[in-house]
Amino acid sequence: MIFRGWSRLAIAGAVGACLFGAVGTSAQSVRRVDRPVAMRSDPVVVELFTAQGCGGCPEANQRVETLVGRPGVIVLTYPVDYWDYTGWADTLARPEFSARQQEYRQALRLRAVATPQVILDGHRTVAPPDEDTLGLAVNEEAARSRSAPDIEFRETGDRVGIGSGRVAADGAEVLAVVFRPGPVLVRVESGDNRGRVVRHTNVVQSIQPIGEWTGRPILLSLPTDIEAGDRVAVLVQSRDDRQILGAAVR
Repeated sequence: MIFRGWSRLAIAGAVGACLFGAVGTSAQSVRRVDRPVAMRSDPVVVELFTAQGCGGCPEANQRVETLVGRPGVIVLTYPVDYWDYTGWADTLARPEFSARQQEYRQALRLRAVATPQVILDGHRTVAPPDEDTLGLAVNEEAARSRSAPDIEFRETGDRVGIGSGRVAADGAEVLAVVFRPGPVLVRVESGDNRGRVVRHTNVVQSIQPIGEWTGRPILLSLPTDIEAGDRVAVLVQSRDDRQILGAAVR
């Protein structure tokens, strides 16, 4: 489903169906996703924007989940809240996740936000993320040459160091993205997915700015309110074009 803005009228005019429906799995498309993607020193960041009220999102969730655990890939799921008015309040959505998707819309000069939508490394959109296009796009990102800053977590677990590197004049912000690894299952009681159990993976719990990076080495403190079992992905993200310059997971 594509949304051009946040007004109820604009959303209601388009909410009859999601951007795509269920797509069958083919052997060829699965092989593309299964190819090794760890072809550069830093990981590819795969950000999925999804909603429990979107009829096509459960299939996209499953496709993105095939990338979880693969070397050289960080998967983050952001449930958005702008489907809630249809009658089912997404149990995992947060307004800041919808706001992040809007930031990408502006940076990538897209006409609208969409669900389901995948953003790769902050600069490339895949919508709809079917098996064929998603696997190919991730492999292409993994093969893309770039110079990423070193990111190293301290043994104490409370700080992270960012090395030197090149960055635009506006600099970059450093984000701590806390996520819950593994699957989360939610039974949806109304809307397009009524009666279905929707499966999510690596669901983001919070996004917290922890500092600024200007290309020089810096040591930053990590959030202290991380629940047991949760993990944190540190993203160095350009303020200019929102491209992710480097990432690591603890």
